[in-house]
Amino acid sequence: MNLACLKALGRGLQRPCVRAFHSTPTPSFAFAATKARRAVAAPAVGDYTPKEGEHVLNSPSEIARRISAKVLPKIPRANVEKVLVVGSGGLSIGQAGEFDYSGSQALKALHEEGVSAVLINPNIATWQTSHELASEVYFLPVTADYVAYVLEKERPDGILLTFGGQSALNVGIQLDRMGVLDRLGVKVLGTPIRTLEVSEDRDLFVQALKEIDIPVAQSTAVSSVPAALEAAEAIGYPVILRSAFTLGGLGSGFANDAEELSNLAAKSLSLSPQVLIERSMKGWKELEYEVVRDAADNTIICCNMENFDPLGTHTGDSIVVAPSQTLPDDEYHMLRSAALKTIRHLGVVGECNIQYALNPNAREYCVIEVNARLSRSSALASKATGYPLAYTAAKIALGYTLPELPNAVTKTTTACFEPSLDYIVTKIPKWDLAKFSTQVNREVGSSMKSVGEVMAIGRTFEESLQKAIRQVDPRWKGFEVVMEVENLDHALAVPTDTRLFAIAYAMYRKGYTVDMLHDLTKIDKWYLHKLDNIVQTHRALEAAGSIEKIDHELMDRAKRMGFSDPQIADIVKSDELTVRAHRKSLGVTPFVKRIDTLAAEYPAHTNYLYTTYNATEHDVKFDDKGTMVLGSGVYRIGSSVEFDWCAVTCARKLRNMGKKTVMINYNPETVSTDFDEADRLYFEELGYERVMDIYELEQAAGVVVSVGGQLPQNIALRLKDTGVNVLGTSPDQIDNAEDRHKFSSILDSIGVDQPEWTEASSLEAAKEFANKVTYPVLIRPSYVLSGAAMNVVYEESELEYNLSAAASVSPLHPVVITKFIDGAQEIDVDAVAHQGKLLIHAVSEHVENAGVHSGDATLVLPPFSLPAKDMERLKEIAEKVAAGFDISGPFNMQIIRKQAENGDATLKVIECNLRASRSFPFVSKVLGTNFIDVATSAIVGHEVPAPVDLMKEKRDYTAIKVAQFSWTRLGGADPFLGVEMASTGEVASFGKDVYEAYWASLLSTTGFKVPRAGSGVLIGGDINKPEMAKIAKQLTDLGFKLYCSSPVVEEHLNATPYVSVKKILFPKTDKRKLREVFDEYEIQSVINLAKSRATTFTDEDYVARRNAVDFGLPLLNEARTAELWVESLARKIPQGGLKGYVEGRLPSEVRSWSEFVGHRA
Repeated sequence: MNLACLKALGRGLQRPCVRAFHSTPTPSFAFAATKARRAVAAPAVGDYTPKEGEHVLNSPSEIARRISAKVLPKIPRANVEKVLVVGSGGLSIGQAGEFDYSGSQALKALHEEGVSAVLINPNIATWQTSHELASEVYFLPVTADYVAYVLEKERPDGILLTFGGQSALNVGIQLDRMGVLDRLGVKVLGTPIRTLEVSEDRDLFVQALKEIDIPVAQSTAVSSVPAALEAAEAIGYPVILRSAFTLGGLGSGFANDAEELSNLAAKSLSLSPQVLIERSMKGWKELEYEVVRDAADNTIICCNMENFDPLGTHTGDSIVVAPSQTLPDDEYHMLRSAALKTIRHLGVVGECNIQYALNPNAREYCVIEVNARLSRSSALASKATGYPLAYTAAKIALGYTLPELPNAVTKTTTACFEPSLDYIVTKIPKWDLAKFSTQVNREVGSSMKSVGEVMAIGRTFEESLQKAIRQVDPRWKGFEVVMEVENLDHALAVPTDTRLFAIAYAMYRKGYTVDMLHDLTKIDKWYLHKLDNIVQTHRALEAAGSIEKIDHELMDRAKRMGFSDPQIADIVKSDELTVRAHRKSLGVTPFVKRIDTLAAEYPAHTNYLYTTYNATEHDVKFDDKGTMVLGSGVYRIGSSVEFDWCAVTCARKLRNMGKKTVMINYNPETVSTDFDEADRLYFEELGYERVMDIYELEQAAGVVVSVGGQLPQNIALRLKDTGVNVLGTSPDQIDNAEDRHKFSSILDSIGVDQPEWTEASSLEAAKEFANKVTYPVLIRPSYVLSGAAMNVVYEESELEYNLSAAASVSPLHPVVITKFIDGAQEIDVDAVAHQGKLLIHAVSEHVENAGVHSGDATLVLPPFSLPAKDMERLKEIAEKVAAGFDISGPFNMQIIRKQAENGDATLKVIECNLRASRSFPFVSKVLGTNFIDVATSAIVGHEVPAPVDLMKEKRDYTAIKVAQFSWTRLGGADPFLGVEMASTGEVASFGKDVYEAYWASLLSTTGFKVPRAGSGVLIGGDINKPEMAKIAKQLTDLGFKLYCSSPVVEEHLNATPYVSVKKILFPKTDKRKLREVFDEYEIQSVINLAKSRATTFTDEDYVARRNAVDFGLPLLNEARTAELWVESLARKIPQGGLKGYVEGRLPSEVRSWSEFVGHRA
């Protein structure tokens, strides 16, 4: 009997058989069946239970189970008791929160099966690295060496490599080549290593697809620049260069001629051993299919997705729509058949995705690539369809087949069921390129630059798109004109992070037609016509003239098109509350629909919801009266996975208290948007309008606004003023802390010191204050023209430039100026209070001096240099602030400490947030006490624990949190640390002391390569920094060779006893020649201690910093961290730290989290 018959039996024998089974040989390694503790999809009818070793269809029908036991292939279960899961490390561009989500689902699946999971992942901010999921967690680098150490120590039976992004996959291939897996008898579960190698090695991949007549772009794999030029000549320009074994298109790009290709190839070959030169198909459509295959060769397409942007933009940087909207049925099935054929041929076992280029003018396609692992689009597809891809892939890796598994979301169908969608999902990337001033190239191409993404659900493309635009940035109200565009045709033809708004400008202001826009952008006309529908509705609202003139029909049309109340208010010169009242008086309100994976074809029990105006009834009853938790929204610089950890922890704690929970979030990369983390999940906007809609429909008991970062805080006061029960700290107090004047006067009233500050509304007033308090000063313009919002200014000419050329200052746009305390230490205090009484607090010390944003700083916990007296004073400040703002819940403070020559150090509060901060997961895990559990109790006033002083407990370990930067992705950006945050993620490691912890945490940053013993170090920067000579002396003592590009640095360092530095030729504008110089002198790391950010591209310090990251070399760009790194090297070299993995040697930092902390926190 075939699979379709079984599926039919599972639904009550409704359909005839249509498809035959495919089977593959049993894998060569032997599995033994294990007793599994599995979820059953629905209550079973009858008393039939499978015998030992029988595999049955997951169905409530007894007859289906009986028949399936006879015919389902007997795929052996994986005989594993302990499995190592390899994580993805710190969040970076191209490898972000999606792997926290997929890894978490895999850990849930292992836990269900009674398998002990060991996790290696240094990303301390994620939910994945919590003991609720893994038995043991190792906060160590995701490198072949450290994974080998953990394998040797833990001796697991199996390893999962496909849940940790490219990092885990590369490590797996390396471990196999090292022979570690064979020697230790560790089975690779799921997709075999050979398949991973074929999908990653471009040459092997092309050959494999040619074997089954699947078209691939004409391409040649090369390993040198001359070979790349030769291949391009044969193929013909333009070409695309793709790097092998990299993530997010790193090192990829288009080249129109030999010069462009030379520069691109030189950079790419420094990041990857092999690149592929292939025919460019710019302008073709780009599509993706998510495919699931089990070991019995059952293969399904979970989801197909179409890029709004044509080929040429990396899919991570493209607007993506699911399901595809512009494919005719024959093209859809042509690509579907090719996907099934390819994945079967490659032998993927689990989940993967296949990307296509499709010629819009002919029935011609090419396969671009296959990711034989969970990817960013897998997370998107899971959330878009409600099909838990990572969970299912983990079960398949353990030997289950798709017919045996329940669909964990619906609980009424098997996992061997292709989802159907009765809605449209739109994903829009979030770029933060403006954070990096004018240096960064804003064009987007084949190498990914976005730091996060949003996903919006609607029942029309227009509704879905406008929701997504607002989710990316709350300042945007929809598909509107948000900027003036100068060179319009160029802005339309060349994709950038703002091209969507260039299209809006062209349609609204310049009257461009769909045909004109299609010719310039190559975006499919179907999408452009949909955008035109939004424009026409906007004009109809404009024509109405006032809110009173908008009748039911026009209001209904606007809401079905995705227009928000503030958007309509802007168009008719009204305000949001007036529009809301008028809309409700017309009876136009949203409906709540359920994502059920089955397009409502069969009953489903999912709690996975969205709102739409394109409906006539609700799918759910509103009788839970749950507690709402507002999530953190899109990942961006300054707000990332750490807030998702806070939201998930809060929701879980509330559920443990017996309260029903309602989660609102729209980020597909998160655990908070997983289907089983809350009683109800709304995949929805976090603006006032939508939160109020859901609050009113759900008749919620209250709303938690302090665990989701800044977005929920921004609407807290409005929610309270509308009568919403905002739980925890009063929104009035939140407003007091956010308003600089109110905050300052409260600090004065409670006797807490702060730096001098003023709000200047003219350049003269700014100069007067700066002269009074003396330079340097910190400026925060409220209206920024370009680049970073905040700057430290050391002299008057700089002040003039920053308040005239870079930003405007006027009564309309005042600037806050604060006295900057040079050479001061910065301290983070994370705390929880209840009704103004301090319950718990943590004090983390920054390694860098003040002037580096706390999100980019290196945090040490417990502090290593603060005296007990200052620790007591810091606690007193926390107690005063908790009482002064009557805090019930989490809060965070940044405090400046400056040691006086005689007497006590001064302690000044520079910032206070009455919410959870990015360091809450770090302090919770390091101290072994969950701060958000305590905060949740304080917020709802239930089971509030007694106060405890964790900082008085003695600990025999240190943990260090290090920022993860993505400079390599951001071409042109200056890798310089300042007061504006630049990091995309964080990692942390433990050690017996600060040196061991720093060594492990710095090596944990993605792409960090330890320099070889005796290699070259390029040193440069400000010679007035005393650390420079000390670092040079220590490096010399350790046997490294020192080089510099500046005669000033050469003279300064050569005057230092026992230090020899050689000045080298330093081509500042020729990347290829500079690469040759680095190779000639074996330069494998760069230490650059510049005083300030570069102002030109030819500044030699900038060239050194920029090329260090472009060439994939370690860059130390801050004096105190560089000093700590060199001291860590000095301690690690004698222990063999530069030698890599040695069988039988276990470095002392290779200990699990519970071993360090002393219990499973």
